[in-house]
Amino acid sequence: MSKNEIETTSLFSDIKHLIEASKNNVAVSVNAEMTLLYWNIGRRINNEVLQNERAEYGKKIVATLSRQLHFEYGTGWSEKQLRHCLRFAETFPNIEIVSALRRQLSWTHLKSIIYIEDPLKREFYIEMCKMEKWSTRTLENRMNSMLYERTAISKNPDKKILSTKLHQSIERAKNRFIPNQESNYGKDD
Repeated sequence: MSKNEIETTSLFSDIKHLIEASKNNVAVSVNAEMTLLYWNIGRRINNEVLQNERAEYGKKIVATLSRQLHFEYGTGWSEKQLRHCLRFAETFPNIEIVSALRRQLSWTHLKSIIYIEDPLKREFYIEMCKMEKWSTRTLENRMNSMLYERTAISKNPDKKILSTKLHQSIERAKNRFIPNQESNYGKDD
């Protein structure tokens, strides 16, 4: 290989890396904006139209809105999608949490996580997705294999199931959702 070919190969490699990095940044930015849009839609429908009620009226509003959005913007605005938006805003009512999550997890990750009822379990899977960079498929597999439940009942989680990072993640999640409860039992007044 000549010196010119080596320089061209190196230049090509560098430019290829720049293009790939930019494509990835664009994808992350688009996902983050779409996630915020979905949260805002869910919040707006819930707060201003449904007023936190799930009556028959709400079903009609969501169905009508879905038809109107579908007519205006095409596919992607089904009743099911609007219900995902509603659930997202209900599950994460705080914009600060949404702002942090939208850059770290994809909308597909979040759609799986928002239907977890237990806040500690939900936080566990959020932390695992962020730390281990799980794909959506991996998240679904871990949830289906009941990783959280197996971890919670394991007598020796460091050796049986968990890496050190996972164990720390569980502790962080517990600290977020379970206040420090010091017992006064046996203490002098």
